[in-house]
This record gives sequence, C-alpha cells and structure tokens, in this order.
Amino acid sequence: MFIKQGAFYVAGLTGPAAGLPCGAASPRMGQEAKGPVSRYVKETIVLRSIMALGLAGLLLGGCASVRVVESEVQTFSTLGVLPAQATFRFERLPSQLVQNKRQDELERVAEQALLQVGLRRNDANAHYNVQLGVRVEREDRVDWNDAWWYGRGFPGPRFGHMSRWPSPWVRSTSWFQREISLTLRDNGTGQVVYETHATQEDAWSDTLNLLPAIFSAALTDFPAGTEGSRQRKVELRPPVR
Repeated sequence: MFIKQGAFYVAGLTGPAAGLPCGAASPRMGQEAKGPVSRYVKETIVLRSIMALGLAGLLLGGCASVRVVESEVQTFSTLGVLPAQATFRFERLPSQLVQNKRQDELERVAEQALLQVGLRRNDANAHYNVQLGVRVEREDRVDWNDAWWYGRGFPGPRFGHMSRWPSPWVRSTSWFQREISLTLRDNGTGQVVYETHATQEDAWSDTLNLLPAIFSAALTDFPAGTEGSRQRKVELRPPVR
C-alpha cells in the first residue's frame, strides 16, 4: 500500500457576528429594554440557542451514526460456477514481502470480504491464489475548493479551480484517494479468472476502517463481472462498545 504524505491543516469556520442594529443602544444593567430593540435582542438570543443546540445534536449524532462509503467498481470475470467449498490462499509480490505487517492487515480485511462471498482461506489446499493491491494518496486542497468559500467572512460561489497555493496563510483540508484491486488465479489452470477494482475518495483519514467497506463493494457482483464501472454503496457501522 502506497501512501503519499503531505501537510495537514484543520480548516475553521468563519462568518460575520450578529449584533444590535446600527445606532441601537444597549440596555443598562438591571433595566429591561423595551420596544423593537428588546424584541430583536430576545429573538436573536433564542435563535442562537436553537442553532447551538442543533449543531451540538448533529455533532453528537454524527459521531455514532452510520457512514455510507461510496465506491466506483469495475469487475472482469470468466468464472462460471464456483467449486463446492471454494478455497483460496494469498499470494504476495516481492515488493509486498518487505511490508509484512502492513500486508497482514490488508489480508485480514480482504479475508473477511472473501468469506462473505463464499471463499474460505486454506493455505495448504487452495483452489485459487488471491493477489491484492492497495493504493492511497493524500492531496491537500485549499479551503476555497469548496463551492461556497471565498475566504474569511466572504462566502459565495467560486469561479475557476485552485488545488494548491503556496502562501503560508492559506488553510487546506486533506483529501484521500483510495484504490484497491483483487485478482483470483485458478491453481488448476494457472489462469486469472477474476479481477476487480474499486476506487473511493473523501476527506476521512481512517483508511484502515474504510477498507472493509471498499473490499465489500469490490466483491458486490462476485463471481460475475460488471459492464463498465458501477457505483456501489456500503454502510459502515460504528464498532459496538
């Protein structure tokens, strides 16, 4: 698995602060303001309280909510009917042999996805050899890549596209692009009989947590192939504590 490193910054949210209307005097301490200014202040406080509670609810709910991982999948297959109790073992390239710990993690994830489609691991007596490939790249995108960001306090539609900017005061957000590949080679004939690819991208940094959903998406149509690329969505539920 190849990871392209880069700088990481956390972008904040900015916006104009609300206040009293121009020229309006604040009520003195202990004295209740009357008239339209008083009503405006009360309505503003209530509105801000509702917004704060709503934002807190979204943040708390989002941490425990189900994530939907969307991947683009393309599969090629000459498989017919799988043999009864089909088995497999993993095959590693020379470059993967020097990354044993990382490859062990990937194989554990892929093994669970293969088990879901009826393939059981058996290194001593395998019908198929499975070869894995995983690529992850990180790109730092400036905040005004967002369609409604102009900079501090100036939201609005942007025009054009800017992926990087060398100025030190520009904040950026990391964007991750992931791709996995999986092939099955028939040990009886030596021919590759199944090949699938899945690509996925988002701002989530927990790649290892996302890989089970991406592998599941890649094997959605197993053992059949796909006609061109297909979008596949997989729900990723938080671990039970």
